[in-house]
Amino acid sequence: LESLRDSLQQAQEKMFDVGLYITMYADNEDELFKLENEIKSILDAKLVYLKPALFQQEEGFKSVIPIGTDLLGVHQKLNSEPLSSIFPFVSFDLTSDKGILYGVNRHNSSLVIFDRFSLENYNSITFAKSGSGKSYATKLELIRTLMFDTEVIVIDPEREYEYLAEAVGGRYFNISLSSDHHINPFDLPIPREDETASDVLRSNTINLVGLFRIMLGGLTPEEDAIIDRAITETYAIKDITANSDFSNIEPPLLSDFEMVLSGMENTESVVQKLQKYTRGSWAGFLNQPSNVDINKKFVVFSVRDMEDELKPVAMYIVTHYIWNAVRKNLRKRLLVVDEAWWMMKSEDTASFLYSIAKRGRKYYLGLMTITQDVGDFLKSPYGLPIVTNSSIQLLLKQSPSSIDVLQKTFNLTDEEKYLLLESGVGEGIFFAGLKHVAIKIIASYTEDQIITSDPSQVLAIQKAKKDLEEASS
Repeated sequence: LESLRDSLQQAQEKMFDVGLYITMYADNEDELFKLENEIKSILDAKLVYLKPALFQQEEGFKSVIPIGTDLLGVHQKLNSEPLSSIFPFVSFDLTSDKGILYGVNRHNSSLVIFDRFSLENYNSITFAKSGSGKSYATKLELIRTLMFDTEVIVIDPEREYEYLAEAVGGRYFNISLSSDHHINPFDLPIPREDETASDVLRSNTINLVGLFRIMLGGLTPEEDAIIDRAITETYAIKDITANSDFSNIEPPLLSDFEMVLSGMENTESVVQKLQKYTRGSWAGFLNQPSNVDINKKFVVFSVRDMEDELKPVAMYIVTHYIWNAVRKNLRKRLLVVDEAWWMMKSEDTASFLYSIAKRGRKYYLGLMTITQDVGDFLKSPYGLPIVTNSSIQLLLKQSPSSIDVLQKTFNLTDEEKYLLLESGVGEGIFFAGLKHVAIKIIASYTEDQIITSDPSQVLAIQKAKKDLEEASS
């Protein structure tokens, strides 16, 4: 009481007369009594006691309809803090003067308009169960973001962004063992003004050691040191040192690294593991010079046709290549990592993704992380840090098996928890900074035709395109 008195005197709290009325609807009297008993039981367990408005049903009904008239007048005194807990959402409005339309506020139908580049970092994370609209929401944001002179790069494990890339005049790379597109992990970016060739070489060496840990299924401390030394010597045989001009070099290939490694002592086991990438069926993927150009407004790297065992390797190499390109030229960009749980399976790929989330702002880069496997993502030691380094968080419909983990991670109220369980496709909660609202993702007809992944709609669109081509030929 003394604390409340002090808060009232200092104008930190206010007192209100509060009336809480509940209206119940049912198809018949039996269902109505059953519903009444269920609600009473739930609230009794929370020490909230209900009384029916006996002989005042008309006054009660007029009190709950939205005309702002309280004819019952059954009030309790409540101060601001406990009164605020009645509202399930902290913010009822999330509209800024600039940005893109994310959706509609489900509580008051206002527009949710926001600019991610106005926040402390430009990262976002999306959690949703399969089929709840996470890829749809992502593609919708990307289409609208392109209108504001933002470059977009997508790592696509399921080939969902191919049609979108075609529609916006982007570039699509299919990364697989039989693909004509190659990325050489030994490529070196040209140093920026604020860094030296030595810095770039050291950073790339560290990233290559991480890559070989993934490729070779882990390294002992001794093997780690040998790999580090072999990388330096591999660059040296191509006359690439800390004093070289990286604008005029020919980077080594994986086969050059194998040759150097085989000439070192106690490397037989490592060389044997490496040979499947240089001489075996996987040689065509890594042991080639780079031939991809990402100088487009919209670029997609698809790894769907890559074998599952190689997907973490492919995603690491692609992400590293993109990171080097991002650091080379300062432009407003978004990097989209769909099905990010693939990268969380390995500590090295998860660590690299986290470093991008931490450092991306410096290079005007926003990281969009999307995943359906909440458990695997948050089990990684880098899962929660990536979440906390994302200023925008989108939670769509969730499964009962993952909702408790999300409730704990995002400090959701019980009302928000049940809202996520009962949400429809494209519905959920949108967090931006300290604000969050219940959201419904909406698209225009034209946008929907471009971004839909519904199989029936995709088949209908393909048939329409085929009919149009036949009619014009």
